[in-house]
Amino acid sequence: MKNGPSKVSDREIVITRIFDAPRELVFNAWIDPAHLGNWWGPNGFTCTFQEFDPRPGGVWRFIMHGPDGTDYPNRIIYGEIKRPERIVFHHVLGNYFQVTANFEEISGKTRLTMQMLFDSAEECDRIKAFAVDGNRQTMSRLEAYLHKLA
Repeated sequence: MKNGPSKVSDREIVITRIFDAPRELVFNAWIDPAHLGNWWGPNGFTCTFQEFDPRPGGVWRFIMHGPDGTDYPNRIIYGEIKRPERIVFHHVLGNYFQVTANFEEISGKTRLTMQMLFDSAEECDRIKAFAVDGNRQTMSRLEAYLHKLA
């Protein structure tokens, strides 16, 4: 075990993607359940929303259904929603982490930077095994969904 606290870079997973869509649309895809349910999760996953209240202190409870039939319950508590710039939420069931999604407008396109921040480097390393590829797949699903809306 390391001495002292871990650096932030040891405790985070970051993915950045540029979408050929306006920032407001990309932001809305994250907070409107009519959009979110169409792309959230890695390839082959679907979601059943049980509760969805996207405001600071609001809760999002859902079950991710894996392609193999496994169900993954999730509970998220929103910390910050600053339209259309940033969403911060805390995943508080099973794996504990904070997600910060920043939406930056670039000439009619949107740069999304998503950071998952864990309490420890060890927890981050454990989750990286599936989260890095899962996040890439999820962002590709978002990209395909936005393309359909265009």
